[in-house]
Amino acid sequence: MPGTQFFNNRRDKKMTTIDLATIKGPADVKKIAREDLPELCDKLRRAMLTRTAAHGGHVGPDLGFVEATVALHYVFNSPVDKIVFDVSHQAYPHKMLTGRMPAYLDPAKYDDVSGYTEPSESPHDLFVVGHTSTSVSLACGLAKARDLRGEKFNVVAVIGDGSLTGGMAFEGLNNLGEQGGNAIVIFNDNQMSIAPNHGGFLGSLARLRATKGNDPCNYFKSLGLDYLYVADGNDVNALIDAFAKVKDCDHPVVVHINTEKGHGYSYAVENKEAWHWSMPWDLETGKVLAAYGESVHDRTAEHLLRKMADDPTLVAITAAVPAFGGWNPQRRSRAGKQFVDVGICEPHACAFASALAKGGARPVWFVASTFMQRVYDQLSHDLAVNSTPAVIVVCASGLSAMNDVTHVGFFDIPMASNIPNILYLCPTSEKEYFAMLDWAIAQRERPVVIRMFQKGAAVAGAPLEDGTDFSQIRNQVVRRGSRVALFGLGEFFGLAEQAADLLAQKGVPATVVNPRFAGDVDEALVGELAKNHSLFVTLEDGVVAGGFGQKIAAAAAARGIRVFVKGAPKAFEDRYNPQELLARCGLTAEALAREILAAL
Repeated sequence: MPGTQFFNNRRDKKMTTIDLATIKGPADVKKIAREDLPELCDKLRRAMLTRTAAHGGHVGPDLGFVEATVALHYVFNSPVDKIVFDVSHQAYPHKMLTGRMPAYLDPAKYDDVSGYTEPSESPHDLFVVGHTSTSVSLACGLAKARDLRGEKFNVVAVIGDGSLTGGMAFEGLNNLGEQGGNAIVIFNDNQMSIAPNHGGFLGSLARLRATKGNDPCNYFKSLGLDYLYVADGNDVNALIDAFAKVKDCDHPVVVHINTEKGHGYSYAVENKEAWHWSMPWDLETGKVLAAYGESVHDRTAEHLLRKMADDPTLVAITAAVPAFGGWNPQRRSRAGKQFVDVGICEPHACAFASALAKGGARPVWFVASTFMQRVYDQLSHDLAVNSTPAVIVVCASGLSAMNDVTHVGFFDIPMASNIPNILYLCPTSEKEYFAMLDWAIAQRERPVVIRMFQKGAAVAGAPLEDGTDFSQIRNQVVRRGSRVALFGLGEFFGLAEQAADLLAQKGVPATVVNPRFAGDVDEALVGELAKNHSLFVTLEDGVVAGGFGQKIAAAAAARGIRVFVKGAPKAFEDRYNPQELLARCGLTAEALAREILAAL
């Protein structure tokens, strides 16, 4: 089969009868003869590819870490020994070997497991992990607790896939070098992040690889850590030998393994960025099954490229995820020095953008809602307090975006909009989004956060008023009515209009408002509407606690107006169906109309 060279790599060897279905846990891995472990790796890779091609998920990181996972469970004694995975991008083989094999062999069970480590699934998973650079800090804490309790076991942190560019990785390694005691860091060096890796640190890693770990300039040793290098990190037996050397060590050690991202599937090897994660695809041809046209991300990048041609100070920034904002390799090349990928380090990206703006440049940082959580202090301290006019575009936001508990995108409005001096804009259409983006880039007064409009260019949204000055906190009244006013923020503006249409059919002409601002209240409009309305309804595509609706409710309460604040509850949701969540929250036009009519 094209692209799957691992299928035939043992033709000249006697095949054993390894049956993946019989592997219930690490004890079964240990029973397999070492000479047969390469076949186990092949079969794991085959099953993982078959499932991921049908289901979607992380591809390259997991393919490259199969041998290391088999070696880990062959040498160590999980869950007595604690293995902590960073990001969990490479945890599929671990799940397969720790009692969850059916979820990778039986299509009916594909959805039984999370795409990330999940303690509720297995005692072999220590933490729910979906964000980067945390494993060493977590391992450091586990090791310290073990030593305080006088216990004996190994603590192993797995880190790689660009995670060392995150500052928290340095903080953990730095702490570990002083703390001492048993702690083993497996550094999976596949020379990639989600996209190509970045940073001056890469030169040091390249020299370590070139010298097989013997370069005198060794980052890890400089922090007081012992060090071991494995040149072929996809050789399962070489890894077993290395892990056996460090098992039960009495001091911290880094095992640096040189792996290949996408190993065993040529399409993933040849285009590592595209195959970091994929929607379902055809295993034989490597073609993604769903046809995707141009997205708002693509149109955003092209829009900024045109502006860059006229303004050499305009800079697009990403933190290791250039797909947000549409910055594929070709567009990155066209932007040249006006595009910067800072690596997986959102705090640095925010401070960097602030200083760019202070220096006279015009930075636009693209970040997913879930990853903006990592940067609260910089948003407040380095950006808002300093009033620097950097622009942040929030991608993958709202209740219909990513739905893993570690990646949900509905906490960004309460988080960022409550920081003084940050203007948080929510467009109702793509046209309004670009108008807000152009205005934000041009203004020089304060930081601006804009939620990217994701529903497509065909959505009309609120009528766009030419020359709108978004520095003035003025909501837009799109439809005049009485008794009830619907405030439809951003992508929920269309929901407000749909509910208003249903109310009109029942003889209730509702007012419909495009609020525009997630963090500021148009007090004048609230006072005006209070004269002939008895009920306000706020709709926001996010959690209500601390959000937009509660600000409207506070202003309305002072005027005796009843307010229904509609959005999501303050709760973590995991692998939810967006439509079911919207229905559960009463966020459908029909449910809203019924609730409003009952109240009136």
